[in-house]
Amino acid sequence: MTKNEFDQLYQEGSYEALAPYKVDNAVIMAAGLSSRFAPLSDTTPKPLLRVKGEIMIERQIRQLQEAGISEIYLVVGYKKEMFSYLSDKYGVHLLENPDFAVRNNNSSIYAARHILGNSYICSSDNYFMENVFEPYVYRSYYAASYAKGTTGEYCLTTDINGLITDVSVGGSDSWYMMGHVYWNREFSSRFVEFLEAEYDLPETKQMYWENIYMKHIRQLPLYIRRYPEGIVREFDSLKELCQFDPSYIPYLEKLIHEEE
Repeated sequence: MTKNEFDQLYQEGSYEALAPYKVDNAVIMAAGLSSRFAPLSDTTPKPLLRVKGEIMIERQIRQLQEAGISEIYLVVGYKKEMFSYLSDKYGVHLLENPDFAVRNNNSSIYAARHILGNSYICSSDNYFMENVFEPYVYRSYYAASYAKGTTGEYCLTTDINGLITDVSVGGSDSWYMMGHVYWNREFSSRFVEFLEAEYDLPETKQMYWENIYMKHIRQLPLYIRRYPEGIVREFDSLKELCQFDPSYIPYLEKLIHEEE
């Protein structure tokens, strides 16, 4: 099916014909230590911080559910017991990542590998200014934002059809990986094969899942999905959070004072 045919069927509401493209589930990675958010994260994991009046991970769960995606899995590790209320409140499923403290985020994908299909893969510290999720998706993609000037992010090179052909760490005036990912069943199956084959290798331990994808980029077709500036937000530090939500400025000022 071509993209134009997909779009036409979607607009017509011909969902039976679009069954192979229906999203099965979403995985939200929420296992990390959030060490760059200390001392806040010493007591509250970053996904459970309240940002502009909403708990970050709850906002993301609601957006997924509003898009018709009811099968949602949270991969937890650090202070996992603090996430348990979400099962009762939203009906989400919790998956434990026992390796969260000693491995990078590839361990969260590994913990969810048996349920991956037509799946959204989300980071719990992403904040979407509008709902970016859909119940039917045409092809596997990585969300991207544009960086003017120099950036240290994972920058993307694509062909004329939007297929990602290369990823480099750092670049200038470039589209870069930012936000959620969508994997179709074929992509999920292939990625899990590579992950399982390489999981116990010493060099895999500290890799992001994106680095594993980069190693096998020719066998794992992933397309860019461009978003306007400001739609997808990510808070990598307390300073970035303060710029978005000034209510956290006192925490940053206290931290700076203690370090002086």
